[in-house]
Amino acid sequence: MFEYLEALFVPTGIVALAEIGDKTQLLALLLAARFRKPIPIILGILVATVANHLLAAVIGYQVASFFSESTLAWILAISFFAVAAWTLIPDKIDDDEASQIKKFGPFVATLIAFFIAEMGDKTQVATVMLAAQYSHFWMVITGTTLGIMIANVPVVLAGNFSAEKLPLKFIRILAASAFAILGLFAAYQALTL
Repeated sequence: MFEYLEALFVPTGIVALAEIGDKTQLLALLLAARFRKPIPIILGILVATVANHLLAAVIGYQVASFFSESTLAWILAISFFAVAAWTLIPDKIDDDEASQIKKFGPFVATLIAFFIAEMGDKTQVATVMLAAQYSHFWMVITGTTLGIMIANVPVVLAGNFSAEKLPLKFIRILAASAFAILGLFAAYQALTL
């Protein structure tokens, strides 16, 4: 039972922290300000995230089967440390990208924009790594999706809420610390295998 909860709550917390100040959160703020229709935007975020993180988790789950436990633990450790460093770099959204999405309705614009914005994003990379680390595939997908929703739904609902009011530097440091702790744990596992 503890394994299931860990596979749900660790990804939820890490992705929620990593998402704060991320380009997709800025995109959620932009979509909320442009369309002022929170329900279709929230549903678009949900569908895009489930699709994107399902793809990422499948990749992570498959990658895990190609390596020995020790090798996989070292790959995870290095990856978690790399994402920790990446998390410290602030994201921004390109104005051209933002202006092109408004020609669609709020649901379709959000679905397309979020799916594309998440490709190669640190939360997608984290989902790949977490799926490789935890054997409970669906719990990881559920957890990473919850993390995205926890970070983005309040932004969409607030609409005019300014991300600049959040202590983004502190939140990035906190998220980077969480990834670094996972990196240390994976390195410890690699050394003890």
